[in-house]
Amino acid sequence: MQISQLLRHKGREVATIDGTESVRTALAVLADKGIGALVVSSDGRRIDGIVSERDVARGLHDRGAGLLTEPVSSVMTAQVHTCPPDASVHDLARTMTDKRVRHVPVVADGELLGIVSIGDVVKARLDELEEERRQLVDYIQSP
Repeated sequence: MQISQLLRHKGREVATIDGTESVRTALAVLADKGIGALVVSSDGRRIDGIVSERDVARGLHDRGAGLLTEPVSSVMTAQVHTCPPDASVHDLARTMTDKRVRHVPVVADGELLGIVSIGDVVKARLDELEEERRQLVDYIQSP
């Protein structure tokens, strides 16, 4: 399965935040949407970074509660791992594991098309395995 197929099923909505917004605002958006990361973007199309709950937790540990009033850009991860829409779910799972990232923006021609979480990858992989199992059972049971 390709990432483009996964995005067709889950949708292409990407929650973004401007890097000048406060970390407190980012936390509010994360909580409101029930998600674990925001793409940092000034225009909603180009990626400036990504900020996750993990980034905020580590920042709070290092810098204390004052971090909440700092801009998102001060805590975001600037080196963002991205993937093209024609990447395979299997390859992205390996990248996410090797790079220890849980959210990967999908980009084509420098433009943000969607985002894939580790949960999306696991679900897609389980769906693939279930389909393979079903096909094998059908094959075995056919006369």
